[in-house]
Amino acid sequence: MEANVRLYSLDYDEAKTYLWATVFVACNLILPQLFHLIPQGGIIFAPLSLVILAGSYKFGWKTGLLAALASPLVNHAVTGMPAWEVMPVMTFKLVTLALVAGLVAQHFKTVSLSLLIGVILVSMAIGCLGEFILTGGIAATIADFTIGWPGLLLMLFGTWGIVQLRN
Repeated sequence: MEANVRLYSLDYDEAKTYLWATVFVACNLILPQLFHLIPQGGIIFAPLSLVILAGSYKFGWKTGLLAALASPLVNHAVTGMPAWEVMPVMTFKLVTLALVAGLVAQHFKTVSLSLLIGVILVSMAIGCLGEFILTGGIAATIADFTIGWPGLLLMLFGTWGIVQLRN
């Protein structure tokens, strides 16, 4: 399934870049609060990743990169979550996701479920490798797949739907 959608590649000299990055950071402040109402909801559904994936794919890697760097910091400052110890890993994974999603969208100029699956898998592979290097452990990496599979599906189908909005 492939859809012709309007994708953007916003640049750092455009006000829209900062506007959309701010919207994504705000979403990343609100969504986790909703998902944390479910036991282990943040781990299972990874709401920050959904917003970064959809935003980066629709508005470009530069917008996504800003949101990926700011979201964990703003969340930690406002809510105390994520815990300071996991900030480097989470930020690395979000930055990776933003870059891969934005660059794939920029290159292919379309969205399809197969492209999104590829983006998610490549980002997860790089993110897991980075997590292993940063922490020396594999347990959290395995949990991304065993516990977090509903979040992967949410990322895939949520992004598919979000990117198609306002063609």
